[in-house]
Amino acid sequence: MKSFRPTTPSRRHMTVIEYKKLLTKTGPFKALTMNIQKAAGRNNQGVITMRHQGGGNKQTYRMVDFRQDKFDISGRVETLEYDPYRSAFIALVCYKDGERRYILAPKDLKVGDEIITSPAAPLKVGNRVRLINIPIGYLVYNIELLPSTGGKLARSAGAYAEVLGYEGEYSTLKLSSGEVRKVKTDCYASIGQVSNPDHNLVTIGKAGRSRHMGIRPTVRGKVMNPCDHPYGGGEGRTQRGTKRPKDIWGNITGGRKTRKKKKWSSVLIIKRRKK
Repeated sequence: MKSFRPTTPSRRHMTVIEYKKLLTKTGPFKALTMNIQKAAGRNNQGVITMRHQGGGNKQTYRMVDFRQDKFDISGRVETLEYDPYRSAFIALVCYKDGERRYILAPKDLKVGDEIITSPAAPLKVGNRVRLINIPIGYLVYNIELLPSTGGKLARSAGAYAEVLGYEGEYSTLKLSSGEVRKVKTDCYASIGQVSNPDHNLVTIGKAGRSRHMGIRPTVRGKVMNPCDHPYGGGEGRTQRGTKRPKDIWGNITGGRKTRKKKKWSSVLIIKRRKK
């Protein structure tokens, strides 16, 4: 983590991650990139459906392979790169058959390391193995929820899941959020923890940096007029005039459960994450 001398008020608290020490000095592999048109939080009718989005620096999308379905073919890590569309770093892997793919880079992965996807792969950082073959206590990431569907769990910076045990056709995993859930033992997972674990320690420091990230200003409801928000109106720094927190449309937000009651995976969750 890099800090700055307080030459300006915004520099005083700003922190950034030193990419020079962690990543290779190359641009993206063009064959695995594509441009995604920004919508600025609007739907196909031009109506804002997600507030506080718009602007930001131009970005190129990297096509990351979450399936890693090249079985029993080893690959060598060529580069470790920054990805503007995700908090974790990515790695460019060249497989022995000549194909190159981007994968999520785990912590402590280095250029030149060999990785492989196989049911009998050695338990080394970056290798992808079936959950049934991973011993209790190991950390895994990019975990499939259903076999052959690609990794869905533990994909953001610093995320991981700990293997707690096995029961029948299910493995028990404890996620970094504190949630304990079951996943089928036939599903694949990668050994290790996702790279860039210091991502949550970054202090943005100034409003302009948020705008570079595509985040527009957020106005508090209590400073609006009564016609614009349920908390609006009043004199000075008054508190909200309603019993419970609501959004701009009057829907209850604080303490209200938003998960679908009949979601298929609810039966697999043993313990919910802490609030």
